[in-house]
Amino acid sequence: MKSKYNSKTLVKKISAQRYLLLLSVPFVLWLIIFAYIPLAGWLMAFQDYKPNLGFFGSKWVGLKQFIRMFTDPILAPKFAQVLLNTLAMSLMALVFGFSFPILFAIFLNEFPGFRFKKIVQTVSYLPHFVSWVIVANIITSALNPSGTINELLVKYGILETPYNFMAQPKLFWWIVTFADIWKETGWNAIIYIAAIAGIDQELYEAAEIDGCNQRQKIFHVTLPGIRPTIITLLILSIGNIINIGFEKQFLLSNPVVAPVASVLDKYIIDFGISNYNFSYGTALGIFKSVVSILMLFIANKIAKKFDNNIM
Repeated sequence: MKSKYNSKTLVKKISAQRYLLLLSVPFVLWLIIFAYIPLAGWLMAFQDYKPNLGFFGSKWVGLKQFIRMFTDPILAPKFAQVLLNTLAMSLMALVFGFSFPILFAIFLNEFPGFRFKKIVQTVSYLPHFVSWVIVANIITSALNPSGTINELLVKYGILETPYNFMAQPKLFWWIVTFADIWKETGWNAIIYIAAIAGIDQELYEAAEIDGCNQRQKIFHVTLPGIRPTIITLLILSIGNIINIGFEKQFLLSNPVVAPVASVLDKYIIDFGISNYNFSYGTALGIFKSVVSILMLFIANKIAKKFDNNIM
């Protein structure tokens, strides 16, 4: 009887939500076709894959490709370097690129001028829609010896002679991080601005009655109000900590800074696809996925310690 009741309830729910379910069908199909079916290609990581032989004709080698990452005298040192570069730039992007949108959203919320606030908010979105090719050209032009930054630093006596910022390996990670912050802060702040707008204004009024100043209202009302949003986005960011792509690093790099500019995605292209070593490239891709999943679970466990509402 209970099973029959549950079946009827399920049918009623499906019937009531039939239009939403129909709308979701294209996205589910897209996910299956482009996300789950390609997972069959992971078989290559356990083979000495040859395109002319295919999956069934290629030789099975077990974990050989994964062992090569850490033991091969040629590949292992390069892999260690690109992994260090990837993690370093990812952590810098996580610390600065994650915190700046929050600070920017709070600044806009606290600023009294409505018209100025809207202008700043709109202008801050624009870099997100600019191609990384253009952004890299702007950054490179500004930081080269004859660029705007050097002209200002020399003019005001901070530097005696122009300094080639783009040829300094120790500065490259900071340049990439700054470029990413400049490009994405306004866009990433949108969700925090929306979360702040959803906070009950009576909480601010109650805090003001209790004698809280502006700073205290930020710490005791604004930040607690957007904490679930911050934690959720932080978990997602940590899960993607190793998936930083390679476009900005590739466009901003040059032969002088190449050792610190190479990241995991570029390494996969160079030593996997370009060298027709598809098995090794696939193994690197699986390594990235496993690290991302582990980081996601760890971040979720830590988040639960601070907020019990996290699923």
